[in-house]
Amino acid sequence: MTGDVTLRNARLVLTMDDGARELAGVDIRLSNGVIAEIGAALDPVGEIVDASGCLVTPGLVNTHHHLYQTLTRAVPGGQDALLFGWLKTLYPIWARFGPEDMRISALAGLAELALSGCTLTSDHLYLFPNGARLDDTIDAAREIGMRFHPTRGAMSIGESDGGLPPDSLVERDAAILEDCIRVIDAHHDPAEGAMVRVGVAPCSPFSVSRELMRDSALLARDKGVMLHTHLAENEEDIAYSHEMFGCRPGQYAEDLGWTGEDVWHAHCVKLDGDEIDLFARSRTGVAHCPCSNCRLGSGIAPVRAMRDAGVKVGLGVDGSASNDAGNLVAEARQAMLLQRVMHGADKMSAREALWIATRGGAEVLGRDDCGQIAVGKRADLALWDLDTIEAAGSWDPAALLLAGPTRVRHLFVEGRQVVRDGHVTTIDLPRVIETQNARAAQLAS
Repeated sequence: MTGDVTLRNARLVLTMDDGARELAGVDIRLSNGVIAEIGAALDPVGEIVDASGCLVTPGLVNTHHHLYQTLTRAVPGGQDALLFGWLKTLYPIWARFGPEDMRISALAGLAELALSGCTLTSDHLYLFPNGARLDDTIDAAREIGMRFHPTRGAMSIGESDGGLPPDSLVERDAAILEDCIRVIDAHHDPAEGAMVRVGVAPCSPFSVSRELMRDSALLARDKGVMLHTHLAENEEDIAYSHEMFGCRPGQYAEDLGWTGEDVWHAHCVKLDGDEIDLFARSRTGVAHCPCSNCRLGSGIAPVRAMRDAGVKVGLGVDGSASNDAGNLVAEARQAMLLQRVMHGADKMSAREALWIATRGGAEVLGRDDCGQIAVGKRADLALWDLDTIEAAGSWDPAALLLAGPTRVRHLFVEGRQVVRDGHVTTIDLPRVIETQNARAAQLAS
């Protein structure tokens, strides 16, 4: 349990609540991990934090990441490759990872997210070389204090069976399902306010068998956890689906039980109108990853059409090897700009894009206790200092995605201060960076 904290005299609070309230000059009291009170001139209780020059938003929510990839940013052989070629460049490098690589990569990636205003992140870990386990990243999230939704990914079709990954990185279906059960039983917390929830996440339709996709859905529903995978990321993805399955990715997903309130898919760049309607009807979520989609030349996802149809959409920074950054507020700005490029400057506002990055992401991950500032919701808050050069001259403090800043001044997760005055408080970040750089140099040699 965390103690009481009072945020005093915020310049503006973007609540993202059901009334979309924007509150000027108010205080917020945090108590035992929840938002206890919001109002003007509250009696100060506990630690006092001056928020007078700050915009306060809900903590941002990241719905798709591969934290292990933080060790392999800007690898020369993959810098200018399309998705499948990029994967083939990086698979042999990732095959050399071990448990400590997974942990230190996760720490670095989580710290980067925290500094960009993120309080809740998912992670998609789908390879487990040399004794690595999902537990390695869960330990890192607990150390830094991030709310975490890791997913136990998997690959089961190697090169010898016509798949992309090397055989050394694939697992047997039975072993995958057995370990899914283990990590769910060990770590998943279904309660409100949970700091860790676990999902089941075969990597993609082109790296696992039809049987594993089907059995993973059955297992997840038996255990009451969510499902996640990559879908319809680029034209290669669509062509593969037609050739191997005789249908589009959306139909393949529906046939195997991969649509519904408890499912979210990453990317969905190439969904057509029928697939968008399917996702809207079934309440299937989408993790939109605009920077990665640009980086790999995959295209621009039809977010405007998805939102208009009622599809749940959140944001994801994707892996640091395909972004190659993990700044979630910058991701939100990119999402806004790309929809404007496609449809016009009046088709996505800064406020709507920020809603997608907060409340939208929480909805995708099934977290109605997060993503908004309201009494009784979790005390996950980002404070943005508007007295900085990035925001100097801005007429609208709520237009964070137009004018900045792009790093938080303070960040609270479950009422605990994870970032204070722009510095991560919970880990020795310089030491993490030093260790990360040394290991990256070893892998590159």
